[in-house]
Amino acid sequence: MSESFPLQPLLDLANDRMGEAARKLGELIASDRAVEDKLSLLKDYRREYTERFMESARNGIGPDAWRNYRAFLCKLDDAITHQQNVVLESKRKVELGQQEWVDQRNKVKAFDTLSQRHHTQQARLEAKKEQRATDEHAAKQFRDRNNED
Repeated sequence: MSESFPLQPLLDLANDRMGEAARKLGELIASDRAVEDKLSLLKDYRREYTERFMESARNGIGPDAWRNYRAFLCKLDDAITHQQNVVLESKRKVELGQQEWVDQRNKVKAFDTLSQRHHTQQARLEAKKEQRATDEHAAKQFRDRNNED
């Protein structure tokens, strides 16, 4: 019977951590898409609102309406700037998540390599045992045959 891989618990733990890192990375990527979509919506809304403002200005608007349009555009600009910062932070988190997954995958690969080596070594030992047993059996049969003669 071959000996089990002594580092199997660590390999299992590394696999679990890699799976968790992959799950977190998936969440980070989904979140990143959501914040980018929000930024895109804000930019689209600002573009539409600017077009409405320009159309109203062409048709003539009063100073209060002018101030209101300008104030709202400034608020939209602030929201866009804030969302751009959120997007940058999200990208940074995705990069960290990717690196964490790569690190965990590399640990799994290292333990897996050790496991493969262990199993290969165990298979060689088992093959040697079987060969030794076969040789001993053949030698015994040969002795028994020679003793009968």
